[in-house]
Amino acid sequence: MMSPQSLQRPRKKLRLPDEVHFIRSWFAKPLAIGAVAPSSKPLARTMVRYVDPAKPGPIVELGPGTGPITEALVERGIDEARLVLLEFDPGFCEMLRTRFPRATVVQGDAYNIRKSLAGALPEPCAAIVSGLPLMTKPLRTRVRLLRDAFTLAVPHAPFIQFTYAVVPPIPKSLAGVRAEPSERIWMNLPPARVWVYRKH
Repeated sequence: MMSPQSLQRPRKKLRLPDEVHFIRSWFAKPLAIGAVAPSSKPLARTMVRYVDPAKPGPIVELGPGTGPITEALVERGIDEARLVLLEFDPGFCEMLRTRFPRATVVQGDAYNIRKSLAGALPEPCAAIVSGLPLMTKPLRTRVRLLRDAFTLAVPHAPFIQFTYAVVPPIPKSLAGVRAEPSERIWMNLPPARVWVYRKH
């Protein structure tokens, strides 16, 4: 006869290593990491909703961390081999190469995106998805990143960025750029919003 203990459902295994690694990295470099936990699934799914899998070309992700947005991109139907992941933290890079072996993982500074991705893009990218903590940087740095990213992308490619702030991470009034916000994502902690920028 089976014991009561054997009839209990197995507990769901928690992915503690991701959170532990993320928190450890945040304590070491809080302004570089920008959050104490990886992006939630609702936030990641909202971000990748703006990426069209049918549009050809590489998909660049800035600051993928442990890969929650990367995973959402793959779940959306984007071939892992199309992903170019630009990450500053060497520990996160090692983790990403293990989890997404067919993706191109580049260790480098996203705020110097053209130099960091020199030679990594076989053609202009179809979208840029950013998990960077933009609000920790001066406005001039944020605007320069956006404009530099557009030089690596096809015309009208989306630059997708989330923020916890009430205001957009890059002003809506920026000349030559159209900005579109998502609804606030209350299921994320803290609540977040996605902004999509396109050059026009």
